[in-house]
Amino acid sequence: MFINKNYDGLNNVCGKTIAAHRIDMKISQRELADRMQLAGIDIDKNAIQRIECGKRFVTDIEIIAFAKVLNITYQTLLQTP
Repeated sequence: MFINKNYDGLNNVCGKTIAAHRIDMKISQRELADRMQLAGIDIDKNAIQRIECGKRFVTDIEIIAFAKVLNITYQTLLQTP
């Protein structure tokens, strides 16, 4: 059985970056979810919370939408610390 986790045990590498940019924009997790829905991604506040704390995987389609909504590049989202 394969374990798909980052070296730090998280299920994604972009959650902390998403949280940081969301906080910089001064928007809530709910508002980020609303903006993602306007971008065509069906996601709710609970999913945003799970992504930011590394408990949920993030698809490539979601990464592209997060980059657009947060006004950053997808490469920024995929950079590891």
